[in-house]
Amino acid sequence: MDEDYPGMEELVAFHGHLCPGLAIGYRATVAGLERLGVDRARDEELVAIVENDSCSADAVQFLAGTTFGKGNFIFRDFGKQVFTFARRDDNRAVRVALKPEALPQPSAQTSDWRQEKIDYILNAPMEDLFDVQDEEIEIPPTAEIRKSVLCDNCGEPVMETRTVVRDGRTICLDCLGSPAR
Repeated sequence: MDEDYPGMEELVAFHGHLCPGLAIGYRATVAGLERLGVDRARDEELVAIVENDSCSADAVQFLAGTTFGKGNFIFRDFGKQVFTFARRDDNRAVRVALKPEALPQPSAQTSDWRQEKIDYILNAPMEDLFDVQDEEIEIPPTAEIRKSVLCDNCGEPVMETRTVVRDGRTICLDCLGSPAR
């Protein structure tokens, strides 16, 4: 990969392939981190909120150093190529949204249309791709280790906060939604 895209080779290895979605996530993450003046998170000091579960979300996790396990990678299922990055140290946040007109549609589905789209995304001026706005958000708290209890139905350990007590029995949300268990 080209040195113009730091971390892209490792990102592709992490994700498994290079595609337009990964390129969108790459550029959106770069835009967000640059606007906030931060690098990849070492721990929980940076929060990323993604509004889709496409390939672009993998780029955010990998480049921003945000993960579900650390509690600083949040998924909101809105189906939008929108990414919010926030700093916990000063409560600053930035929202990076793909512009509706950002990706010109190919006039014909040629064999290399996919690569043309990737090349365009990686090389277009940032302002042609994204609306980048400072944002005020409620930054979620840092990750919390919660007590585990046993589900009285399936016997599996589950976070106490993800259970319901019914008729004196502690039931996990999975069993609550699956009466066959």
